[in-house]
Amino acid sequence: MSDSALTQYLAENPKMTGAVFTLLLLLTQAGNAAAAVGQTISGP
Repeated sequence: MSDSALTQYLAENPKMTGAVFTLLLLLTQAGNAAAAVGQTISGP
């Protein structure tokens, strides 16, 4: 999906803008949590 098609879709469906924002927020938090766990595990 191109950027213009995505922009047009989100303009036509404002509720999806919030859903996309929430999804990106959750993915960001999950990435930070995974990185934090990776730093605390010591190797052999």
